[in-house]
Amino acid sequence: MIIPSKLQPKARGLMSLQEYTRKEIVEIMSLSALLKKDRTRHRLWNTLEGKTFALIFQKPSTRTRLSIEVAIRELGGHSTYLGWNDLQLGRMESISDTAKVMSRYLDGIIARVHSHNDLTIFAKWSTIPVFNALSDTHHPMQALADLFTINEKKGKLGALKVAFIGDGNNVANSLLIACSKVGLDLFVASPKEYVPDPRIVKTALSNAKESGSIVKVTTEPKEAAKNADVIMTDAATSMGFEDQSEQRTKIFFPRYQVNEKLLKITNKNSIVMHCQPWKIGEEITKTVAYGKQCVAFDQAENRLHTSKAFLHFSYSP
Repeated sequence: MIIPSKLQPKARGLMSLQEYTRKEIVEIMSLSALLKKDRTRHRLWNTLEGKTFALIFQKPSTRTRLSIEVAIRELGGHSTYLGWNDLQLGRMESISDTAKVMSRYLDGIIARVHSHNDLTIFAKWSTIPVFNALSDTHHPMQALADLFTINEKKGKLGALKVAFIGDGNNVANSLLIACSKVGLDLFVASPKEYVPDPRIVKTALSNAKESGSIVKVTTEPKEAAKNADVIMTDAATSMGFEDQSEQRTKIFFPRYQVNEKLLKITNKNSIVMHCQPWKIGEEITKTVAYGKQCVAFDQAENRLHTSKAFLHFSYSP
């Protein structure tokens, strides 16, 4: 079954959600809900029939890789996984040449990389869509799953306060863009040494003027968490920064931790989210992570549904 999108006749790739309008993001949320429902009925769509994708992963992954591979397969397409050592990318062959060659074979490229700049170069020279499955500055496909989970649990996108406690990393950056686009208030609490990218904060503030949302970056976790409807966190030491683990642990904990005490000042029916994998006892306590307010495993499942929705949105006639 193919349900065509009226908004997106041709795939254009994805570097960040800033490239997409609120209307388009809301349509992807609606498609996610429909695809999730149809999956329980064993009704699969064939949007990607005859299409082949490469998954280029410089960083290993569980949720990202599985959700995208299953999404492509359930939409009727095929995927080939390429670890960083499988390619000569940036070593024996330039990024631009690799992009030109791969464009001759494929219908799309989904890349999980260290450097967003490398991804930008790849997209510049590719003649097929390139999708960002994570870079050092953005994680837009995770943000789509986060929005869908909030909408699913709260029944709306807007008139809600979202708090992000922790490292102002790629996840926080993408949340800034996503929330400010759809009208969710977002408070990010990070140590002064690890605040989100100021350029992305500026973009989010500009978006917020149009959507009517509030965007604030603070160093005070309690300010962010007070009366929050959604409280989110992520590991303080992301992949690739393991050499900073000891330094980060001293700066972040226990102050920037989602625990029972912080949860008490959120709204009564608040939910807890985490993109996982988590480090129990660091950014989140065990009782909160496995407590009734935490929806992290639903959030992980929703990576599949939003990946399917975004790919359908991108490739449907």
